[in-house]
Amino acid sequence: MSTTVSQLDKVKEGPWSGGKSPWNLEYGKIMMWFFLVSDAFTFSAFLIYYGAQKFAQPSWIDADKVFQSIPGIAESGQPLVFVGIMTFILIMSSVTMVLAVEAGHRNSKQEVVKWMLWTILGGLMFIGCQAIEWTHLHHQGFWFGRNPATGLTDDNAIVQALSPYFTKEVSYTAALQFSNLFFTITGFHGFHVSIGILLNIIVLSMTLNNTFERRGTYLMVEKVGLYWHFVDLVWVFVFTFFYLI
Repeated sequence: MSTTVSQLDKVKEGPWSGGKSPWNLEYGKIMMWFFLVSDAFTFSAFLIYYGAQKFAQPSWIDADKVFQSIPGIAESGQPLVFVGIMTFILIMSSVTMVLAVEAGHRNSKQEVVKWMLWTILGGLMFIGCQAIEWTHLHHQGFWFGRNPATGLTDDNAIVQALSPYFTKEVSYTAALQFSNLFFTITGFHGFHVSIGILLNIIVLSMTLNNTFERRGTYLMVEKVGLYWHFVDLVWVFVFTFFYLI
């Protein structure tokens, strides 16, 4: 009987033959990447639509004139300072998540707990700041389907109500589109941050219960870390589109 191995049989013995990941990655981590890619398409669609609406209008709201306040400190004259603080908090929470993942690789339970607590605190602070910003804008007259000129019928009154937020020609439609898209997109992102906080709390509880010690791996911390970094990265694009461009 011939013992020659055909080329086809050699292929079957390779990494693509099944039962082994060709990327040498754990199944859950691959699924997390699939989810993040699909979610990236959703955020991309929102931001592309925002850009299309913005450049389709003859003028658009000036972010420097809308986001001028630091709630509890200054009502105006501080453009983008408060949202800058929010962004810094979220970025620092991403740093603490990196440190939690690194501590997990060393099986250091105490450090994982410490850095996860800081990450959760950073997420809660960001959501709290976003709630304050939303409340302030709502008091100014911005909301879903509304802007400061909603309900006014006189053209001069509409221009007077909206002129503080425009550098160029006042546009009621642009103000309404800005309001709708701002609350929709930042709300969608805030929902993701809230889910991330919940996941971090669950992972922290599992860490305190020695779940990962018994498993011998802190891989779950890394999976949740991927989601948290994605949320932070998305905010960079949201920040750029709404506040800088």
